[in-house]
Amino acid sequence: MRKNHLFILVSLIVFALLGGTVAAQDLTIEYQFDITGTARTNYLTFSGPIRYMAVEKDHFDGRTGASVQTSTEKFQPYRYDVKGRNALPDTLRGLLLFAVAESDQTKIDNMTVDKDRSGVITIQYVHRGTAYKLVTDSNGRINLPNGTFQKRSIGFIQGAGPQVISRDFSRNGQANGVDWNKVWSSSVAGGKAIPGSDKKTGNIVSDGADPSSMFYWEGSLQADFSGNELKINGGLNAVKR
Repeated sequence: MRKNHLFILVSLIVFALLGGTVAAQDLTIEYQFDITGTARTNYLTFSGPIRYMAVEKDHFDGRTGASVQTSTEKFQPYRYDVKGRNALPDTLRGLLLFAVAESDQTKIDNMTVDKDRSGVITIQYVHRGTAYKLVTDSNGRINLPNGTFQKRSIGFIQGAGPQVISRDFSRNGQANGVDWNKVWSSSVAGGKAIPGSDKKTGNIVSDGADPSSMFYWEGSLQADFSGNELKINGGLNAVKR
């Protein structure tokens, strides 16, 4: 029953976003995350056109091991269309999850955030054997649908164990030993077997909405990185294909 209820809600939100009886509205996002994992000020807020599919300042609950307001589930209708096709880059979705995850997730996924002198912010992490990269423009904007989002399969994970990373990309075969220069170098070919599994490494691919999805998101989110704190704010519009 719960799955059926969620599917109905997903259908309703797509109907609303694409110009049904409810006028299209922005998906608004407010995000704050301390990359050290020590601060207790992390949160994720988002809202859209469908009731009950919004949260305000959701955060990790150490007692239950999940987010307080179940934002992971509630965000799904903004992530996929009714046929399960991506409308939002996995890279961005994964980044938002850090604010509602356990404090050591940044270490588990070797998350790094860097801001260069021009103002460009580069965010990288590896989750469940897949590396992700997001790059803003020089004003710190995360632009959709044509921003810089990349991903690459570089390892695997079994059960609750640690990630196993190909030695092509990691000095020690672990996430904390990942060499990002090698991950994002096209000169390091994919298609190589990863010892201990039937998995193979992949090539660098652009990460975005599925070209056949019913809709995609358009707009800019403003990112800011100061000290150890990453903030993201803004709104996106759903665009029908």
